[in-house]
Amino acid sequence: MKQTQNVKPAAAPAAVPGEVITLPPVQVRRRAPAAGRVLRNIAERTIPAVLGLGLLVLAWQLAAINSKGFPTPLSTLDSALTLFADPFYNNGPNDVGVGWNVLASLQRVAVGFGLAALVGIPLGFLIGRFVFFSRMFSPLIALLRPVSPLAWLPIGLLLFQKAEPASSWTIFICSIWPMVINTAEGVRRIPQDYLNVARVLQLSEWTVMRKILFPAVLPAVLTGVRLSIGIAWLVIVAAEMLTGGLGIGFWIWNEWNNLNVENILIAIVIIGVVGLVLEQGLMLIARRFSWQDK
Repeated sequence: MKQTQNVKPAAAPAAVPGEVITLPPVQVRRRAPAAGRVLRNIAERTIPAVLGLGLLVLAWQLAAINSKGFPTPLSTLDSALTLFADPFYNNGPNDVGVGWNVLASLQRVAVGFGLAALVGIPLGFLIGRFVFFSRMFSPLIALLRPVSPLAWLPIGLLLFQKAEPASSWTIFICSIWPMVINTAEGVRRIPQDYLNVARVLQLSEWTVMRKILFPAVLPAVLTGVRLSIGIAWLVIVAAEMLTGGLGIGFWIWNEWNNLNVENILIAIVIIGVVGLVLEQGLMLIARRFSWQDK
């Protein structure tokens, strides 16, 4: 029977006195300077956006080449420079600058959206807090929410006999649903322990609303508000096309009647930019009050 011998690892050669042992270089990963990181983050965000806009302009140019009468990006840019040279001129009720039209549309959106917030947010609290109100209003919301926004415009014209309140009414009835639904859902998701503590402390319903429900539901409320402002800005353009008067929607329709397609494209860009600014502003507010950021 063979005996297993323990093989000892070979010892490292002893250094000869006076001999210098050269070690491999140690690679130290240096962290990029703060300015470099900022520039890299900006580039990572900017380059894809620029490429997307470049594809849009390329598709626009191809459409202009293949379609007779469709303006090119350069001709539209030239018209935009002329248009924005004096956006707030006023030559009479039927000849005003595009700036006044945008402000008129924003005013209608503010009225309809503000009324929707005043009604929708408290209604959402009631629906989420009390089963009775939930059973009362949930069937009505399920029935009315899918109705097309423009279907409400004739009802507003019949009720108010004027185009101005009818447009605000249409915005109100279409933008109220996201606020109601998101607020009610946020109230339902509040942990039951919070309400149990309030019941043990015998807090009044108003105190529960003010101290427990509202702080906990605020992120959901702001989400509903952000969705509603997008719907309101979307609806006002179509409503103004039908009602006429001062506004960006009527301005687009008037430019179409004048066969000024460049101004129509400019108005589309304006509508997109204004809607983006409104939504991003509300998103910043939502992040400010969100618990995840605290």
